[in-house]
Amino acid sequence: MKVGDRIRVKESVIVYHHPEHRGEPFDIKGLEGEIISFANEWQGKPISANLPIQVQFSKKFKAHLRETEIEVLS
Repeated sequence: MKVGDRIRVKESVIVYHHPEHRGEPFDIKGLEGEIISFANEWQGKPISANLPIQVQFSKKFKAHLRETEIEVLS
């Protein structure tokens, strides 16, 4: 996986910050987006983030996910 790859959420992931469902549980399974960054380095030092992949689904909605929760689209 790399920045710019199109992905799909393949597992059930509940978020509470979706712009159209703010404050309510919303399952993003099946949504497609684009990888915009990886959280594996901070101030030049390696880190181990729990949710290292940042994905942009729309202009107003981004989420941090695990590698096991997404699949790359070809």
